[in-house]
Amino acid sequence: MSENTVAVNASLFVTCVVDQFYPEVGESTVRVLRRLGVNLDFPSGQTCCGQPAFNSGFWKEARPLAERFLKVFRGERLIVAPSGSCASMVRVYYGELLRDDPRLLSEWRKLVPRVYELSEFIVDVLGVTDIGALQQPKQGSGVRSVTYHEACHLRRELGVIQQPRTLIESLTDVHLVEMDRPDACCGFGGTFSVKYPEISGAMLQDKIDSVRSTAADTLVACDCTCLMQVAGGMQKQSLDIRAVHLAQLLDQGMSRE
Repeated sequence: MSENTVAVNASLFVTCVVDQFYPEVGESTVRVLRRLGVNLDFPSGQTCCGQPAFNSGFWKEARPLAERFLKVFRGERLIVAPSGSCASMVRVYYGELLRDDPRLLSEWRKLVPRVYELSEFIVDVLGVTDIGALQQPKQGSGVRSVTYHEACHLRRELGVIQQPRTLIESLTDVHLVEMDRPDACCGFGGTFSVKYPEISGAMLQDKIDSVRSTAADTLVACDCTCLMQVAGGMQKQSLDIRAVHLAQLLDQGMSRE
């Protein structure tokens, strides 16, 4: 697919959730970006961005992770993460975490313009808006009905709203059905779901009801933590609805028989 895009050098920030729980999402991300002609590398020294500690109030513990991120991803390459939550931690909240150190704050400000969430990177940087046009339809494939959940940080902190929809709607044999209040939180919120299980459970049920009302066979999101939350709830209720990351949907849509 490289003939359809301008060569771009980028580094993958895979996130700890993908690394530990959803490696298949990382693999799909790599395949999609390489099909789009991206010269992708994977800095081996990367680790957690520090978001769990930061959100729980442990800023002292989160600080070394932020400093490590700045060191590992130092350079000129763009940085792509299959997570709006982790991308927003780096682009938005590192400013709070490092605000007392002028040197680190300056280094962070130089890094911010290089950090992108996956769908944002594909649409806004690569300029790709039609994945379907990049491949031939599979023989005998039926139309899949999917619905899209807007992750909180992706929408509210990064302002990424249309890009995932653009990519989903461009896929051959995929029909997007909007759910009621797609921007409503799924109730995960990291440790929020542990500290406030009753509230989290009620929010989750509202989200499941919204998904079920679409009659879609697949739920798509851009954050694995949201998928973990909603997929777990749907499984407990024996709902026959797949939950996949956008990277997986694009990977499947771009693959050839």
